[in-house]
Amino acid sequence: MSRESDAQASPAREPSARSLRGLDAMNFFLADVRDGLGPYLAIYLLAVRGPDQGWNEATIGLVMTIAGVAGLIAQTPAGALIDRTNGKRGVVIAAAVAVTLSCLALPFVSNFYLVAATQSLAGIAGAIFPPAIAAITLGVVGPKMFSKRVGRNEGFNHAGNAVSAMIAGGSAYFFGPIVVFWLMAVLAAASIAATLMIPGEDIDDDLARGMDHTKAEAEGDDQPSGLSALLQNRHLMLFAGLCATFHLANAAMLPSVGQLLTKISGKDHATSLIAICIVVAQLVMVPVAVFVGARADAIGRKPIFLAAFGFLAIRGVLYVFSDNPFWLVAVQCLDGIGAGIYGALFPLVVADLTRGTGRFNVAQGAVATAQGLGASFSATLAGVIIVGAGFSTAFLVLAAISAAGFVVYLTLMPETRGHAPSGGRPPPSSARAVPVPA
Repeated sequence: MSRESDAQASPAREPSARSLRGLDAMNFFLADVRDGLGPYLAIYLLAVRGPDQGWNEATIGLVMTIAGVAGLIAQTPAGALIDRTNGKRGVVIAAAVAVTLSCLALPFVSNFYLVAATQSLAGIAGAIFPPAIAAITLGVVGPKMFSKRVGRNEGFNHAGNAVSAMIAGGSAYFFGPIVVFWLMAVLAAASIAATLMIPGEDIDDDLARGMDHTKAEAEGDDQPSGLSALLQNRHLMLFAGLCATFHLANAAMLPSVGQLLTKISGKDHATSLIAICIVVAQLVMVPVAVFVGARADAIGRKPIFLAAFGFLAIRGVLYVFSDNPFWLVAVQCLDGIGAGIYGALFPLVVADLTRGTGRFNVAQGAVATAQGLGASFSATLAGVIIVGAGFSTAFLVLAAISAAGFVVYLTLMPETRGHAPSGGRPPPSSARAVPVPA
């Protein structure tokens, strides 16, 4: 539903307190639902099923790759769906239910193909969340508040991850790895209630897909640009490649640490230890994401994104110095910096590069497809290297990939703050202090 009067006044848009509370709660409770089982999948399959049932690092990595490929194929259609639909809340709720049911089925299936199928369904449904949350946020708060609100979203997302990991770690010590499945069910129900807190009429669907009403009125065109405009945007394509590189290096690190901890500490303590790893990283991510959201307009996107690549490379190198659980948990804190930066900057850079096209969400989906491609092959790459050459070699290879991404971003990627996409005019000086991503 398009609300012209609201859209014309979008820079001064004042969201309701109920909508803002709903955004906070939605990001908090969806934090553990949106990624499915995440690193717990590797722990569960290795510790509970184990080699006796044909599960090792390589087969686990293959399942995660299959699920990742299914999710990445769904990314661009998911973004296009969010651009088109006026029922964004309903789409989020349906995706949360699908992810949860697919994960709850895992204890009842052991066949490789069935496990891969359930996790593929979770990956497909999970593709909905990033563009949907960003679109709802932009549609509720408007472009001028978008940068700070994205940082706040990420802060609540990481806080939700930290709390759920603490609950999972503490309860798994007494009840075993199976507890993570029931925790997901509770959080899914809470996320549905939180999504319904946001009134549907508070979401401006034109703003949510990145339309610039002022520009549209001036040019007499209020329709979104064709998809060819995205393919011709070379900086958007370069950014997609860099996102793939970041996740190729990053995605396998935490699951690999989880598998290493399982071998060192045994299955009885692995879930609790990986929960501690998640908690310490998420607690670091909260202030990092809030800082990035608050300062990205002043500092610029490029130097902050370079820091994310740099900390990721350092983290990979530091893992090889010791397999002591306390050392591994300490190094995992660096994930809070790299991932915290990435999560807060990703929608901002995409918004910069697609300003005025009306294709914000499908662009998010397209870039997330590249991101998912890198993430899905990360697990297989790491699993094969671990089986053939050991954990240290795998961590060093992942660190080298991140270092290569740093160099490419430094030399080829421009600063996107105030960027004029597709040869368009740069924003007026008054808008450059606060980029308008619509």
